[in-house]
Amino acid sequence: MMNHKGENSENTVVNQHPDYNQELTQLVKSGISPKALKERLSDYHENDIAEALEEMNREDRMKVYRILDAEELADVMEYVEEPVEFMNELSMRKRIDILSNMESVSAAEYLKELEKTERSTLLELLPEDVREDIALMLSFDEDEIGSVMSTNYIEIDSDLTVKEAMHALVAQAAENDNISTIYVVDEKGTFYGAIGLKDLIIARETTPLLTLIATSYPYLYAHEQIDDCVERIKNYSEDSIPVLDDDNKLLGVITAQDFIQVVDDEMGEDYAMLAGLSAEEDLNEPIWQSVRKRLPWLFILLGLGLVVSSVVGMFEAVVAQLTLVICFQSLILDMAGNVGTQSLAVTIRVLMDEKLDGRDKWMLVLKEARVGLINGLLLGVSSFALVGGYIYLFKGHELGTAFAVSGCIGAAMMLSMLLSSIVGTSIPLFFKKIHVDPAVASGPLITTINDLVSVVTYYGLTWLFLIQFVGLG
Repeated sequence: MMNHKGENSENTVVNQHPDYNQELTQLVKSGISPKALKERLSDYHENDIAEALEEMNREDRMKVYRILDAEELADVMEYVEEPVEFMNELSMRKRIDILSNMESVSAAEYLKELEKTERSTLLELLPEDVREDIALMLSFDEDEIGSVMSTNYIEIDSDLTVKEAMHALVAQAAENDNISTIYVVDEKGTFYGAIGLKDLIIARETTPLLTLIATSYPYLYAHEQIDDCVERIKNYSEDSIPVLDDDNKLLGVITAQDFIQVVDDEMGEDYAMLAGLSAEEDLNEPIWQSVRKRLPWLFILLGLGLVVSSVVGMFEAVVAQLTLVICFQSLILDMAGNVGTQSLAVTIRVLMDEKLDGRDKWMLVLKEARVGLINGLLLGVSSFALVGGYIYLFKGHELGTAFAVSGCIGAAMMLSMLLSSIVGTSIPLFFKKIHVDPAVASGPLITTINDLVSVVTYYGLTWLFLIQFVGLG
């Protein structure tokens, strides 16, 4: 498909992205002949047409459905965010034709959104080979690599000659257009290796095919967790990576496009978790659906917040004796929360590296602890000077009292930042250990736990140092 480009003037280059939605809507409404409309639509990328469909009314969409054939509509539907609404506007026959031409993973994603009865009906009407591919996709959990693989690949036997391999490539290329890498299996269907298209094309007919096969080619297993595979896939710059079953038989491939989508989905899920959400949200989502996604974490955080409040209540006598210290509680809590969130972010990023062993994890905890201690020391000394001066100059307390209080605040800040760094690192490591996504250790969760740590640290030091040792209050 051709993409529209900005026009150049003599002195300026127009970089503004054209409004394809408006262009396509006006084009469909223009009343030109079906043949002319089909030719004009072919100038646009499928993604542009998909976005425009969401802006069109039903009448205009029906016109597009009639103009484009099943194969073209299949390409468009693969770019639609929520294809169910648009697919339901089509006849059963048209839906079957479109599903038969879609990538198996995209067809499976669509079918997952349907009621069980409707899904079964559609599956029964699909051609057998398409039904088998889609059933394979549906057999995997959504967090397994097999659920996002593609069955669009070229497979040849290891005992072929170069000439026979070229014939097999040409025969399969009509149905499978991912031809840059050809995958090789042995007589039992076990994955053997891969051959680059260029290597096969330039090879002489007399060249043994086995000499062209890269047997050290990377591969994944279909039941592996997606988030466990992301970093490994990133380490290779291949157009596609084969996916095997537990018997090492070739099931499909992860293409570069699949990988980009996987990374985008994983980042979206992690971002949602870090924000304390149970799932991603979008702008057009219904209010109550957004409420349901946010409410579970808010209830958990409410419970933890009540625990923090009850701990503060345990130090009621300390606050009653020395009310001045309550003014600086938020200072300690905020700094500890910030440090904990920083350590959380660093830890989650490092945990994406699957080469991390037990020693590396301990080194990470120690490093974050040292960073927290040094930052806490620097900020604690600054707080000692600034808060002491503030209490002395603006609160009217004696110099000794002012700097005794600020000294306690500085010490509490240093200790709470040290502990918060350890907490922010240890919790995601613990979740990873028990096979829970470390992103569950969300920013709000870490902040609330660090609030608890900081409250105990601050008021504990206040009671021990200012009341028991110095005798203030």
